[in-house]
Formats: sequence, C-alpha cells, structure tokens
Amino acid sequence: MQLISDEQETQKSFVERFFIFWDKAGILLAFIVVCVIFGALNPIFFHPLNMLNVIRQVSIIGVIAVGMTFVILLAGIDLSVGSIVAFCGIIAAAFQVKWGGSLFLSIVIPLLIGGGIGFMNGFISTKGGLHPFIVTLGSMSIFRGATLLVAQGKPIAGMSQAFRFIGAGMVGPIPFPVIIFISIVIIAGIVLKRTVFGRYIYAIGGNEEAALLSGIMVERYKISAFTILGFLSGLSALILTSRLNSGELVAGQGYELDVIASVIIGGTSLMGGEGGVYGTLVGALLIGVISNGLNLLGVQPYWQMIVKGFIIILAVLLDKLKRRFRTT
Repeated sequence: MQLISDEQETQKSFVERFFIFWDKAGILLAFIVVCVIFGALNPIFFHPLNMLNVIRQVSIIGVIAVGMTFVILLAGIDLSVGSIVAFCGIIAAAFQVKWGGSLFLSIVIPLLIGGGIGFMNGFISTKGGLHPFIVTLGSMSIFRGATLLVAQGKPIAGMSQAFRFIGAGMVGPIPFPVIIFISIVIIAGIVLKRTVFGRYIYAIGGNEEAALLSGIMVERYKISAFTILGFLSGLSALILTSRLNSGELVAGQGYELDVIASVIIGGTSLMGGEGGVYGTLVGALLIGVISNGLNLLGVQPYWQMIVKGFIIILAVLLDKLKRRFRTT
C-alpha cells in the first residue's frame, strides 16, 4: 500500500510540475517551437517583410482578443465580434465616401457603435437571463445582415490618406496597428492586475456567487466587459477597413474562431477567473504564425480551419485536466 501511495504521489508531483511549467512558459515555448519548424520548412518565413506582415495581421485579431479576454475571464463568450467588425467597418467607409468624408465621424461613430453593440449584448444576457452564447449568436446574424443593408450589397472603397494611416501607416519601422495593439495589451494588463475593476473581474469569474455575497455588482461588470469587447471590435474594424482601403461585406468572417482560440490558447480558462492579456498576446501571435506558416507551405485554408479547431480542443482539454488535477 505504501508503494502504491508513493507512486501516486510521484505521478501527481510530475503532473503538478508540468502544469506549473505550462502556466508559466508552455505557450511561449510552443510559439518558439512552431516558429523554428516553419522557418526550417520555408526560409522565407523569417524574412523581415514576412514577419512584419504577420505582426500587422495579428494586430487586427489581437485587439479583439484583448476584449474577449475580459469576457472569457467572466466565463462568458461573444460570437458576434466578426459581424461587429463588418458593420463598424462599413459605417466607417460610408462616412468616408458617402456621408461627407469626415475623418472625425468615421473614427468616432464606429467606435461608439461597437461599444453600443457590446453594451446591448451584455445588457440582454445579464438582465434578460440569457446565455451570452445565444444572445451573441443572434447579434452575429443581425449585424451581418445590417452590414449588407447599409452597403446595399456592394463594398465601399476610396478612403482618405489620413484614414488609411490607421491600418497602413508606419511610425518609423513599426506599423501603426502594432503600436495600437501593444498599447492596448499594456493598458488592459494594468487594468486587470492593478485596479479594483480587474480584481473584481477575476473574483466574479472565479466564484460569481461569492462575488455577489461580497457586494460586488456582478451585472455591471459583465456589461462593462462586453462593452469593452464591442469597443475594441470597432477599433479593429477601423484598422482593417483603413488597411484594405475598403469596407468589405465579408470583413470579419471567421474572426470568432481566431479570437477565441487566441484567448484560450493563451491560458485564459473558459470556466472564468484565470488567465490574462499577456497570454492572449502570445496566443494571438501563435495563431498568426500558424496561419502564415501554413500559407507559405501551400496548405489549403480548409486544412487551416481543421488545425485551428484541433488546437482549441487541445487547449480546452489541458485546462480541464489542470482544473481536475487541482481539485484532487
């Protein structure tokens, strides 16, 4: 009996060390390994222009992923982010091309609309007692259709040079979208780790009932998290629209998968209360590198979707095993 007990303790100790390592450096190590593999398979992967393209592309997804981190920390989900990107992008393009060409309005209005949609998603799900999955699934369809209505079924192209700087401009050798993304990651990291708002987000995600009994206004924080996500989705729409020089009807399609994958792979638990935006940063980079590397190898987009799906399942499985281990 003593031998069996010692063997179980050894196994537990090994698993514990593995999960401690994975929490601290596992995703970063996976990112490095993937980069090395793609670099070995295709030397173009490490070309500076390719790296610049990857980082710029990641910024569009990464900005939304930061907002999704807030929502998933509360054990929520939002499937409408891609449609918000499309709708806010077409509104920005319409202000630029059809509705007077105001740079100020083409930036501010889409941001307000994105935040408003996020507020609506959070308000309906909390006050209406509906699961965010259902609410945002409906929003996804509503605003994809609204995008087609506003655009009358046609892309809107022809942005001003000043507007195009948001998505295509450079500050020295650094793309402006990258500066936006990194700035948002830093701000969000400070908010989550060093403010009362952030501590309450973790508290609610960790144990909502205990948070309620502690006097935390849970509904207010949930609505705030969805509003932040909507606002950042609007910002991503500005980056994408200005980079493409066009408001596209299909903009944002499939972003839900990449955004949620970035957050989960980065270590934020779907059960809430655990994770952070710095892990999301690495997760977004990993997703971007995988997409770019597979493109360079000539892998069809259909296979890329399959690979991303498997990665999400693996990340959730690891999280579940980690939680099960901690409760034993």
